[in-house]
Amino acid sequence: MSTINDVARHAGVSVSTISNVLNGRADRMSRDTLQRVEAAIAALGFRPNRAAQQLKTGHTPMLGLLVPSIANPMYGYIAREIETSAQERYGHRVVLGNTYRNKEKETGFFEDLLAHGVRGVIVISSLVDEEHFESAVQRGLVMVSYDRRATPGAASAIDHVSVDNFEAAHLAATHLIAHGHKRLAFVTASGQTMSRSEKMRGFFAAAEGAGLRAGARVIDGSTNSEYGDSEMADVGRLLAKRIAADRRRPTGLVAVNDLLAFGLLAGFREAGLAVPADVSIVGMDGLFLSALTCPGLTTVRLPVPEMARTIVERVIGRLADPGIAPGEFLFQPDLVERESVAAPGKPARVR
Repeated sequence: MSTINDVARHAGVSVSTISNVLNGRADRMSRDTLQRVEAAIAALGFRPNRAAQQLKTGHTPMLGLLVPSIANPMYGYIAREIETSAQERYGHRVVLGNTYRNKEKETGFFEDLLAHGVRGVIVISSLVDEEHFESAVQRGLVMVSYDRRATPGAASAIDHVSVDNFEAAHLAATHLIAHGHKRLAFVTASGQTMSRSEKMRGFFAAAEGAGLRAGARVIDGSTNSEYGDSEMADVGRLLAKRIAADRRRPTGLVAVNDLLAFGLLAGFREAGLAVPADVSIVGMDGLFLSALTCPGLTTVRLPVPEMARTIVERVIGRLADPGIAPGEFLFQPDLVERESVAAPGKPARVR
């Protein structure tokens, strides 16, 4: 069985350099050195003694990842990208938990992670109140919050990484307007998060800019849980039937995410309406599944791989150097055009 000394000799570096890589302290190391160390570890099949590492350092080379609900494939996509970056670049495993955006569940996970020596955590929550996040940081966690902006003017010990949700919805609504839609609606579940609120602002700003604000509206559906992350497809399906029965139904819909848009497609089909001849739909997320629907779903794509790399870099970097100041990182989305959007009353041109 190979030892850390064997790896150091194979890579031509010191044992401390190997230790830095194994413990996530490679942020200031040259890319050439890091690649040689990673190649040596792979060539020798080296597996560090995790129990010994925890006894020595007081923490486990693992990251916590808390998501609203893995039932939404978007969170599975994000989790995969975060896990890949954490494992392949830094040798950290990822432990996953579903919180349903519940403050008590999030706090419970923080306690469990700390008790097991896990000091880095990534939270997808987007709730207005982050006081329990700050309390967990004071107890020793290094935290990245995903999918919400930092609170303006507030001092925070947390990194914030997000897509520009305002711009995402603005892109979606502008695309519908460019195709001639004048009756617009933003479709969502009833529970409000900061990211959903930002999307609504972007949607209404686009409508306002086109002189359509008076007729633009929000259509929301109730859920069994407060935020309905695991129920989005069902919400979309039920809302489609309600919209289909509306004599003044909107012709252009912006869905809060792709999963709800999938439900809309199914619901309109069951109601006897054709997409996009009767109603056009734009989703938000950019899931690979959006290319497999019929018709293909036009969607606003989030740069998930890039965001995941930044998330992992921030949490690993600040674990290695607590003096690094927390920051805010905002990424821009882009529009992927498919066949779910056309001029009102006209089928889309199939590419």
